[in-house]
Amino acid sequence: MTLTNRINNCRTSIFKAVFPSTTNHYDTLFGGTAMQLMDEVAFITATRFSRQKMVTVSSDKIDFTKPIPAGTFVELVGNVVKVGTSSLKIEVDVFIEEMYSEKRESAIKGLFTFVAIDDDKKPTKLNY
Repeated sequence: MTLTNRINNCRTSIFKAVFPSTTNHYDTLFGGTAMQLMDEVAFITATRFSRQKMVTVSSDKIDFTKPIPAGTFVELVGNVVKVGTSSLKIEVDVFIEEMYSEKRESAIKGLFTFVAIDDDKKPTKLNY
């Protein structure tokens, strides 16, 4: 399998409903909850790419451009954007989708770095 095919095949998309139990006093999704969901999607994307043990080593600039209200869906999309010797950069985009209309818009974008580790939890080369 080519690197381009591997990258395309590991694209990950997850939908979640935003319920009041996950919102703050403004009735919008907690930023920390959004970041947790983004890290989870990034982890799944990295693992699907490598089929190895992967750990988060950094989250780079995360831009919150739109508040995410209760009563909406969010789609989190993870894509590999850079492949290193032992690391991957995963971009995660979060989209708001209204439940009862076709309206959809970008809300959050962030970049996560993952490293492959061996059984001793030491960085190891990516196998691809």
